Amino acid sequence: MVKMLMIGVGCCGLLGLSACATTVSPLNGSIYTNVRYPNFYDGVTNDGPGSKRGEAEASSVLGIVATGDASVEAAARNGRINKIHTADTEATSILGLYATYKTIVTGE
Repeated sequence: MVKMLMIGVGCCGLLGLSACATTVSPLNGSIYTNVRYPNFYDGVTNDGPGSKRGEAEASSVLGIVATGDASVEAAARNGRINKIHTADTEATSILGLYATYKTIVTGE
């Protein structure tokens, strides 16, 4: 009985470690994803690309640890942009092991 319990606990532990690093994307590939698409942020003027560019990124490893600030505000701050013209998102995932989510803004 104890042996069965130990096997069950071990299997549950291994199942918990089998997380996958995924990202939000309109299309997902099971082996590799690299997709860029529009970010529907309310503060975008849609005046065409601006002269300045800013990026912000968050990443995940194995779906266990995720860090970063991929907000539109962080991207604008990194590019020293006060008026956002365009906002895009880029999602990348490699074998479910590593994933990134990047926000790219342009403006003045």
